[in-house]
Amino acid sequence: MAESKDERDEKVTRDAGTPGASAAPSRSRSLAVARVRDIVARGIWIVCMVLALVLAIAAFTYALEANSDNGLVKLARHLADVFDLGFFDLDNPVKAFDDANDPNGAVKTALFNYGLGAVVYLVLGRILERIIRP
Repeated sequence: MAESKDERDEKVTRDAGTPGASAAPSRSRSLAVARVRDIVARGIWIVCMVLALVLAIAAFTYALEANSDNGLVKLARHLADVFDLGFFDLDNPVKAFDDANDPNGAVKTALFNYGLGAVVYLVLGRILERIIRP
């Protein structure tokens, strides 16, 4: 029995496609995992950037001597107090500048501690992003 050209092409295509069928799902799965890792890494980086920004804004409220009765200033300072990890807190700072000798001691303390906290968040976020990203 002679096969037509179309039948032979269909048979070759079917036979050739069998080994490749198992490779396609694994490639698709690895691409999906890579995509998820990329999204998670990007999310972690964005969260760390936002937290660093909160600390920087709070530091600037002290530097600019913003009205502490203002709702936005209160919010910024409260959020910074929540996200300062306890290490960069103004109640128990890493470095406290003397208020008695320097009238800007409180401002320097806020800028130093919240600035250091912002840098820590940025470095930590970048390291985690590099580890997670494929």
